[in-house]
Amino acid sequence: MIDIPIDDFIFVVCALIGGGLLLITVLLDDILGAVFDFDVGGVSLMPLLLSFVSMFGVGGIFASQVLQAESGQAAIVGVGFGLAGLGIAYLLFSTLKRAESPPPFSTKDLIGRDAFVQVGIPAGHYGSVLVKAEGQTHEFSATATVDVQAGTTARVSGVAGAGLIVEPVGSAGGPPPVQGGNDGA
Repeated sequence: MIDIPIDDFIFVVCALIGGGLLLITVLLDDILGAVFDFDVGGVSLMPLLLSFVSMFGVGGIFASQVLQAESGQAAIVGVGFGLAGLGIAYLLFSTLKRAESPPPFSTKDLIGRDAFVQVGIPAGHYGSVLVKAEGQTHEFSATATVDVQAGTTARVSGVAGAGLIVEPVGSAGGPPPVQGGNDGA
């Protein structure tokens, strides 16, 4: 029978379980990440902790098997490896977080914007408006408390489901021009 020292067993278990759970966390991000619903500098705590645990195990195995260190010394080397792994994981995950695109606009972001009334809106019923957002013109169904004539400008005052609530503000104009780039939305 093979006699495995308890410290080596602990290091191997840390490396395998920490590394395995880290892999699962990276592949299935939101499942294990929901356990720790807080972050450190924009990075979820779960991959940071798992990186530390797995690298602690790797460092401890390295120190005890390659450097022939005693248990306490191997644990100190393991902590050093764990902190290095935590730092690397933080750098990688924070870089990935910064590379994410911003969320798309929602209809609530359109409140206060002007809209061109494309299809007239009878009071309490729906018509159609064009609103410029994200550098493009978007068509939305819209309702109003008063009649709003087609070809006029209205201001978005609220959201009704997937549609908009508008109020008249001006006279005949034209559809909002489509321009390239971002208009600050």
